[in-house]
Amino acid sequence: MENRNLLHYIIITLKGMAMGAADVVPGVSGGTIAFISGIYEELVSSINNIDISLFKTLKKDGLKAAWTQLNGNFLFALFVGIFISLFSLATAVSWLLENQPILLWSFFFGLVAASIFFIGKALEKWNVATVAMLLAGAAIAYFITTLPPNENVGSLPYLFLSGAIAVCAMILPGISGAFILVLLGSYKTILDAVHERDVKIVMTVALGAIFGLLSFARLLKWMFKNYKNLTLAILTGFILGSLPKIWPWKKVLETKTFGEKVIPIAEKNISPFAFEGDNQVLYAALLAILGFSLIFILEKVASKE
Repeated sequence: MENRNLLHYIIITLKGMAMGAADVVPGVSGGTIAFISGIYEELVSSINNIDISLFKTLKKDGLKAAWTQLNGNFLFALFVGIFISLFSLATAVSWLLENQPILLWSFFFGLVAASIFFIGKALEKWNVATVAMLLAGAAIAYFITTLPPNENVGSLPYLFLSGAIAVCAMILPGISGAFILVLLGSYKTILDAVHERDVKIVMTVALGAIFGLLSFARLLKWMFKNYKNLTLAILTGFILGSLPKIWPWKKVLETKTFGEKVIPIAEKNISPFAFEGDNQVLYAALLAILGFSLIFILEKVASKE
């Protein structure tokens, strides 16, 4: 892995904070943030370093050699950022989601829309196969966002599976892990378990997440190694298909209560001018432009570096 100084690791921690903040918003994936901040492939590759050979290195050459093989500094800096965000920025994001949803969604809409161009530019060549994969990815992501949530399920094997599937979604650009938990019917169970400190359920979900992360990361690494262009196309499609989910102006048709949270389970996108209440069009447009511009500013800074 490349040599880095303290400033580089601080920047990686900030990227982790951005990933954590995005994962709080149902419909936005931390994987999208990882992709647009230029650390996605390194993240997938580093997770893949967790295997039997790592433990052999630990036994034979000691902790320092194993830490280097793991790319431990990168993962540590990133996950510190994610956890800082989940326990601090997440509160602010949740407040905005509750009190200023149109402005928050507008910013993320601009950010995610720009990331489609950003990732699409990384495609080395366009042909029938790449277009087909992009459309397939968009269709899958859109279909997932239209599914109704399941009833609450609490069996441990099912919660293990939920953890595995949700963490796969979290590292996929465009698909939200929190939203997947709502679809699977595990959201309230896991939320209650965290609040009530139910160690058995939390550990079951965590083990499922670790299993899902390690196995899915291997598949992603193999796809990047052997079919990078097609993989980029389907990931771009995932982000494209998720855009309707984060359109700022919606009419809620039906809601469901999960613990203390009321979550819309049926809604439709509407014009800002058909929105009942303060549509905040001017501020929303400015924040969308800011989100859109931010991607290209980050790209310019990264290319200069």
